Amino acid sequence: MGDKALTIYLNDHLAGATAGVELSRRIAREHRASACATETQGLADEIAQDRRSLRAVMDSLDVKPRRYKVCGGWVAEKAARFKPNGRLHRRAGLSDLVEFETLRLGIQGKHEMWQALMPVVAETGRGDAPALDRLIDRARSQMTALDALHDAAARATLSGHRD
Repeated sequence: MGDKALTIYLNDHLAGATAGVELSRRIAREHRASACATETQGLADEIAQDRRSLRAVMDSLDVKPRRYKVCGGWVAEKAARFKPNGRLHRRAGLSDLVEFETLRLGIQGKHEMWQALMPVVAETGRGDAPALDRLIDRARSQMTALDALHDAAARATLSGHRD
């Protein structure tokens, strides 16, 4: 089951990473004229790099990407945009909250995945443990950044206080 489980696990994360890249790019676009533009664009860039890192890890472990899962992640992110937000033709502050929360959950999952891969890399001798350590640290940093963005959006949206 090990190789099969690893293939399923990493492909599921690749699908999630695909959705995460799309969502983070959307967030960066929506905030490009705001005070947090640099931070949201930086997160989007890092998340895209993390997806490339996942592909490299998959290659080092001889795990082939499943195109249908990648496409599924892309489609799921697009479909999630069609949710009621209390407004008909424009974004609501609630959109920011939900998007930050969704991205935060994805990054938490990515953090857990990098940690789960450490013993696999050690056992197989394939992969780069120091790179995984850096990815774990970066995921922590991304979660901290998203927590701050979320807190500011919550204050602005739910209590009406703008920073």
